[in-house]
Amino acid sequence: MAATYRISEVADKAGITPDAMRYYERLGVLPRAPRTAGGLRAYGDDVLPRVRFIQQAQAMGLTLKDVKELVSNEGRGGHQRCRRVRDLLKSRLADVDARLKEMQAFRRTLRTHLHDCEHALKQERPVCPVMVELGGARQ
Repeated sequence: MAATYRISEVADKAGITPDAMRYYERLGVLPRAPRTAGGLRAYGDDVLPRVRFIQQAQAMGLTLKDVKELVSNEGRGGHQRCRRVRDLLKSRLADVDARLKEMQAFRRTLRTHLHDCEHALKQERPVCPVMVELGGARQ
């Protein structure tokens, strides 16, 4: 007889909440668990590796929608599946690159404002130039 685990046992081992597991089931990234006679979910040995796969995919920047697509294509051939994984990763990498570019611009802005504040403090100006620029203070 195969081992069965309650939702709380699997969730504890995976470091997530039972609600997260129920959510994964609703989205279709986890298969619906069979139920015991009492109506409780009874997971098999295969569920923990699947939950860990979901966590690792999310850590790589994939969305749960992406994960659902990947797990729904499990029966497809290796090349076709690998192409889809590659395409998803390329897309996420482009997203990360775009966010990095935005963050670098934001960093430059912050450094400029910091420099302006330090310069104003050295000159003992009565008003912060950054607040003036942002419209929060008058000169």
